[in-house]
Amino acid sequence: MNILFRLFKKKAAGKPGPDGNRAYNDAELVSAKISKRLKDNIAYLKDVLGPNIDIVFREFRLGAGNKENACLVYLSSMVDGDRVSKNILRMLMLVDGIAETDRPAGNFIESVKKTVLAVAELHSNARNMQEVVSEILYGGIAVFVDGFDEVIIVVMKAWPQRPVEKADVEGVVRGPKESFNENISVNTSLVRRRLRTPNLVIEGLNLGRMTNTSVAVAYLKGVVSPALVQEVKQRLERIDIDGILEGSYIEELIQDDPYTPFPQMIYTERPDRVVASLLQGRVCIFTDGTPMVLFMPVVFQDMLQNPEDYYERYHYASAIRLLRYMGLAVALLLPSLYVAVITFHQEMLPTQLLISIAASREGVPFPAVVEALIMEITFEALREAGLRLPRAVGQAVSIVGALVIGQAAVQAGFVSPIKIIVVAITGISSFMIPAYNLALSMRLLRFPIMILAATMGLFGVMAGALALLIHMLGLRSFGVPYLAPLAPLKIPDLKDAMVRAPWWAMHRRPTEIAKRNVWRIAPDLKPQPPSGGEAAFDNGRGNAGPGERSTKGGGGSSSEEGH
Repeated sequence: MNILFRLFKKKAAGKPGPDGNRAYNDAELVSAKISKRLKDNIAYLKDVLGPNIDIVFREFRLGAGNKENACLVYLSSMVDGDRVSKNILRMLMLVDGIAETDRPAGNFIESVKKTVLAVAELHSNARNMQEVVSEILYGGIAVFVDGFDEVIIVVMKAWPQRPVEKADVEGVVRGPKESFNENISVNTSLVRRRLRTPNLVIEGLNLGRMTNTSVAVAYLKGVVSPALVQEVKQRLERIDIDGILEGSYIEELIQDDPYTPFPQMIYTERPDRVVASLLQGRVCIFTDGTPMVLFMPVVFQDMLQNPEDYYERYHYASAIRLLRYMGLAVALLLPSLYVAVITFHQEMLPTQLLISIAASREGVPFPAVVEALIMEITFEALREAGLRLPRAVGQAVSIVGALVIGQAAVQAGFVSPIKIIVVAITGISSFMIPAYNLALSMRLLRFPIMILAATMGLFGVMAGALALLIHMLGLRSFGVPYLAPLAPLKIPDLKDAMVRAPWWAMHRRPTEIAKRNVWRIAPDLKPQPPSGGEAAFDNGRGNAGPGERSTKGGGGSSSEEGH
C-alpha cells in the first residue's frame, strides 16, 4: 500500500496542478526545448508563468500574405505597451515584404529580424525555455512563430525608476552632485560617461536562483591586476543563494574574513568615486536594485577619505584628514578613557578638574562604567530612532530627545554632567567618519573596550587597542594588507594616506593595488612662476605694464597688453 501511495505521489508531483501552480526549477526549464508547434510553447509558458496578472499572450496572424500564426509573450509591467504595438505588433501584422521562398531555405526568422522589426536590440539565440523565461521576466518580449523552434527576443525594457539625483549619503560642497539609482544600466552609463576609454570592461552575470539579479563587474584593462579580476570572478561564481536583494549579500559572501567587525569592502553612491577607484586598479561590483556600488580591494585609510579631499586644495584636505583620524580615536576610546580615569587613575587629573568632576558626580548612584553604558546605549537608541523615523520627524526626535533626556537625567542625579559632555563629543566624533560601515564598527567596538577599562583601567584600554591593531595587521582585502601603506611600509603611498600631497607630487598609483601601469602622472607638472621675472601675460610684445598701452606703427590703433 505504501509503495502504491509513493508511486501515486511521485506521478502527481510531476504533473501541473489544475491551476498551473507547480513550482519549476532551473533544471526543468533547461531541459524543456523550444517546440516548433506554437500551441505547445504557449501552453508550456502559461503553465510555467502561472496566473500572473501582468503576463500577456498576444496571438496574431503574421503578415498579410503569410499563413503562419505567431504570438508575443511579455510582462506588461516591464515593457512599454505603446512601443510594443507600434514597433513590433503593427510591423509584424502589416508586413508584406517577406518572400515565400525564404521559409524553405530557413531564412524566415532572419528576414523578420532584418527587414521587419524596427527595434534597436534583439537576438534569437535562446536554446531552451529557461533562457526564454529569464528574458521575459527581465523585460524582454518573446516572439514565437508557428513552425519554427527559434524564438526572437526583443529587448524593450521600461519600468518605473528613480531619476538620477544628488548624493544623499556622500554629499560634497565642491564636486559632482550626481548619484547612482537602482537601475544597473543607468549606473554603468554614469561611469562610462566619465571614463571614455575602450579599456573599461563591464562584464555581467546573474546571481540568485529566484531573483536572478543582474550583477556587473567593472575594471580597467592595463591597470588592474588580472589575478585580482580572476579572484573576484571566482568568488562571485561560487555564490549559490535563492536571492540577491542588495550588494551587502554579495559583500558578506565574498569577503576574506567573515568574522571581523571591520569592513573589507567599501560601498559608494557616487560615480566619480567609482571612476577614481577604477583608475587606481580596483574592481567594482554593480548590483541591480541598489544605488550602492562595491569596490575592492580596500585598505583602512580608504574609509577615512572623502571624495571632496581631491576637489579642494591639498592643505585643507590634509588638515581635515588629520582631524578625521583624531575623531576616529575619540569615537573609539574617549568613553573608555573616562571610565578608566574616574575608576582607577584619579591622580592623573589636575586638582581643580578632579574636584569639579567629583562635585558633579556627587549623588550619582551608579559607578562610572554603568553610567557610561546607560548613556551610550541611550544615545545609540536615539540615533537609531532618528534614522528609522520619517526625515521630518527623525531629526526633531533625535535633537529634542537628547536634550530633554540628558537634562532630565542630570537634574534627577541619574548621571553626571561630565558624562553628558563625553557622550556628546563621542557622538559628534563618530559622525566625522566618512564610511558609515566603519562608523558602525567603531560604535560596536566601543563597548567591549569600556568593559576592559572598568576592569583593568588604562592597561585594559591599551590592551584592547593593541588587540585591535594586531587583528588588523592580519586582515587582508582580496590579498592586500589592511593597514597598507603603514604595514607593510610603502613610503611612496604615504603621500595619499593621513595627508594628501598635491596632485603634481602623486606620480604613482597605490603600489599594493596597482601592479601594472603604475605611473599615473608626468613627473614635471609642478607649477612654477615663469623664468626671468617676466609676467605670464607678457608674450614678448613689448614692455608695457598691466595698465599701460603700446602702439603699433604710426596709426592710432592700440592694444592692451595681456589680451
